[in-house]
Amino acid sequence: MDGPFNVTTLVFLVIAVVIFLKLRSVLGRRTGDEEARFERYKQQEAQRRAAASSQDKIITLPRRDREEPPKPVEEAKPPEVVEERVKSLAGADSTVAKGLMDIVQADRSFEPDGFLKGAKVAYELIVTAFAEGNRRSLKDLLSREVYDGFAGAISDRETRGETIEQSFVGIKGADIVEAELKQGVANVTVKFVSELISATRDRGGEVVAGDPMKIKEVTDIWTFSREVASRNPNWRLIATQAAS
Repeated sequence: MDGPFNVTTLVFLVIAVVIFLKLRSVLGRRTGDEEARFERYKQQEAQRRAAASSQDKIITLPRRDREEPPKPVEEAKPPEVVEERVKSLAGADSTVAKGLMDIVQADRSFEPDGFLKGAKVAYELIVTAFAEGNRRSLKDLLSREVYDGFAGAISDRETRGETIEQSFVGIKGADIVEAELKQGVANVTVKFVSELISATRDRGGEVVAGDPMKIKEVTDIWTFSREVASRNPNWRLIATQAAS
């Protein structure tokens, strides 16, 4: 050797060998597939992140595990209940009470309260459709004769270049004033008291009738009709008249 043997160097060499053997026993040996495992890990991590990202963009709709239960069919009220209601609506007018009871006996599905509720809806639809000039909506709700009259008034208005601006405020009252059953046809007449804001403008936009800033009370008397044996439950407006 080039120099004397150094005991200190030997001690450090032994310590280094021991440390190396310890590390090797703890860490193990390389098998050659470490890089492959690392690549698989990176791919799995990328897939996990992509799935998480896509989930953030998806809105999950609630599942419909079973069909919704059908809505319960409302049972018809007992005849005595309907009769009491008829008397209440007719008041002292025995003619109206008899007419309503005749309709009830011919058509057990007829209920005065339900009829009045539907009549109010029909009234608002018809008044609004007329103001808008919506012939299609009117056709489904009116008899042929009444429709011809409404359509003619709309055509005259269009010829003059007039338009109606209208806001339906509401119905203050709706009362049955006549009722009859004749040859299988039920006719019920209702007196409506409503509130409207209505103004008619000419081609230049000037107001020629009504007031766009004022609520007006309007009274209409309309007659609705339906064949009691028909499967069609809808009533049609067959006559209109102004209140006297």
